[in-house]
Amino acid sequence: MPESSPNVPRPETARVGVAAVTITDFRNYASARLTGGEARIVALTGPNGAGKTNLLEAISLMTPGRGLRRAAYEELTRKGASDGALWAVAADVSRDGELTRIGTGLAPPGETGSRAIRINGANAPGADALLEHLRILWLTPAMDGLFTGPPSERRRFIDRLVLTVDATHGRRAREFDRLLSQRNRLLDEGGAAGWLDAVEAELAARAVAVAFARREVAALLSQRIAALGAAPDAFPAASVRLAGPFEMLADGSAATAETAYRGMLARERGRDRAAGRTLDGPHRSDLDVRFAGKDMPAALSSTGEQKALLIGIILAHADLVAAMARMTPILLLDEVAAHLDPDRRAALFARIDALGAQAFMTGTDAALFEGLPAGAARFVVADGMITVGAA
Repeated sequence: MPESSPNVPRPETARVGVAAVTITDFRNYASARLTGGEARIVALTGPNGAGKTNLLEAISLMTPGRGLRRAAYEELTRKGASDGALWAVAADVSRDGELTRIGTGLAPPGETGSRAIRINGANAPGADALLEHLRILWLTPAMDGLFTGPPSERRRFIDRLVLTVDATHGRRAREFDRLLSQRNRLLDEGGAAGWLDAVEAELAARAVAVAFARREVAALLSQRIAALGAAPDAFPAASVRLAGPFEMLADGSAATAETAYRGMLARERGRDRAAGRTLDGPHRSDLDVRFAGKDMPAALSSTGEQKALLIGIILAHADLVAAMARMTPILLLDEVAAHLDPDRRAALFARIDALGAQAFMTGTDAALFEGLPAGAARFVVADGMITVGAA
């Protein structure tokens, strides 16, 4: 990663923001438009159930995947919408002042894929095309148990972090999952050794590629966190690394790791056939996060410390994305400010402002956003309606 002062966009880094977003028949919105313009921080306040998180979810669909709630696309259409209605989200994305119109929504019956994506009116070849225009990170209350929850959630988390840095990671991970399922099916059906040899050769190559991409981003992120953690008002510094048997196997060169994993797959066919699944690989790895200042696992830290560590990771990663992807990311921070004391809340606003990234933040109380920097935009959300809030 090129050297630069942390938390400051590089001259060659494009400033990206969502200037406006329009949603139709989405969740509790029949039709609504949010215009943040050039604001770097957009605060959304309103009571629980008003639709604040739904707005963030709509924006999160401007990236590959199923958004911050991971809901099935068919579940997003507004209840009570007319028969045949399809939810839709459209955004004007600004990149150094130049607008790109991006739209996505539930695909009409008969079209390939479960959702349609259009960029400047033309059909996109796939969701990965969205990453050419913007990168999105989010932090939601559902992620509060990340450090104490199952490893699968942490793998999903690190894969999302890798994707925002490396646009090819999604395709790589999908290919690994496809080959893994193919091997499991061949084992279950008693597939010929020759077929298994061929699948395992491809699987080993994809497994090592996934593992090495995760490892590289984890290392870069730890370095970034350490640099940012020097500031007096910083959130606690975390160290992050990949852990698990496969990570030890893949501790050498890519070629050596690929050969070793391929040999393991061949040796353990009987065991895996009995288990009904492949027991070794990056699909079993874990993300090890530690409170660096205390040299303690994040899972053993207090609830407040875990929240602060997670915020620090997201902020540091946003800075890493700006450096690596050459564009500032979009941050979606759902109910984050409510869990911080006034000093840490002020530190959060200052860090976001210094990043140069655009952040959409939600909260039930407008007082949470009294310390926002100049130029922030405020909106009130109520019953699926969006109005401009008081400055």
